[in-house]
Amino acid sequence: MGNPETTRIALDTVGCKLNQAETQSLAQQFADAGYRLVSPDDGADIYVLNTCTVTHVADGKCRRLLNQARRRNPGALVVAIGCYVERARQELSQIKGVDLVLDNSQKLDLLPRLEELGYLIRPGTGSTRADFRTRAFIKVQDGCNNFCTYCIVPLVRGREKSRPLEQVLNEVSRRVADGYKEVVLTGTEIGSYNDKGIGLTELLQRILEGTGVARLRLSSLQPQEITPELVGLWQDGRLCRHFHLSLQSGSDAVLKRMNRRYTAADYRRAVDLIREAVPGVAITTDVIVGFPGETEAEFEESYNFARQMDFARIHVFTYSPRPGTKAAALPQQVDDKAKRERSRRMLALGRACVRNFRKKFLGKTVMVLWEKETGGVWSGLTDNYIRAHTKSEKDLTNQLLPVKLAE
Repeated sequence: MGNPETTRIALDTVGCKLNQAETQSLAQQFADAGYRLVSPDDGADIYVLNTCTVTHVADGKCRRLLNQARRRNPGALVVAIGCYVERARQELSQIKGVDLVLDNSQKLDLLPRLEELGYLIRPGTGSTRADFRTRAFIKVQDGCNNFCTYCIVPLVRGREKSRPLEQVLNEVSRRVADGYKEVVLTGTEIGSYNDKGIGLTELLQRILEGTGVARLRLSSLQPQEITPELVGLWQDGRLCRHFHLSLQSGSDAVLKRMNRRYTAADYRRAVDLIREAVPGVAITTDVIVGFPGETEAEFEESYNFARQMDFARIHVFTYSPRPGTKAAALPQQVDDKAKRERSRRMLALGRACVRNFRKKFLGKTVMVLWEKETGGVWSGLTDNYIRAHTKSEKDLTNQLLPVKLAE
């Protein structure tokens, strides 16, 4: 691949925060070994895509990125890793220009594999922090035991397994020492974290007590995992006022067909508990429209429930059958026209939710972690997940500053 110290390596990601955490981990491995990392937009000698297969849309995006990488860099080594490979290795292997595929059990060994195959020769001197972000994504858990009928994740990620507490604490401390202001804990089901009887609540307590993290954010939780003990930790202002609480449907009948482990009433109780304990909290969610058998009445029930919950943001997914899942074999698949109309309405509701939530904070001063600058405009995030923008000639990268939200 030429001079190892000038070989350009680009790491790209599709999908969840867990994928992002694993890509960050790979980036740090390459940087520590002395390799040169570049943005996927800057051209690369080796392009690696950490893939997702949670929907057919994710599959399509992965294929487009792989084809695009080959067109941009005809001589590059193109590597696909992750969940799409786990589900359909042969399918990805047959994409013209994809040179190497590694599944979930192999992807964190990417660096030694590339060296073993002769694509890389270790420079011998480590580099500084590998950083295209201001937030550190740290994987605390992987896999899922729930087997929701629509979800392929347990088939490509396997059963639940948690990282040892000390490993997590050490990684948080390293990222803080590297200068990261915010740490995001990720996993397939972080609410099921369990290391020798230590659950998520104690994990958070130990991180807050044992590290100097300025901001700590959680990825997705389930409503049945919300307890008074857990939300009581938010008395510590370092915990971000943001809960991503998966809904999927506001109809009990649909939730039952999905094999979700709560009812709409359970979900409402969890939201009430969070809002009582955490003023100004952002509650974001996922909703699936067009699940097999979803009637117009069930969709209306789901739509109205989502409207009542007053979410800060709604991620809308149009149901697509995933091979090997129970829902793919269910009768009464919803026709595409109905799916499109339901998606349109739920997306419109989601946009209204974003506007309404942001309006509540007009004129208020909040802390913003500034991330990047584009065309003289900086963007960053509040702890409750509001995207803020400002013009500044100063370098605001990775600074946590008070900001008045003016318009």
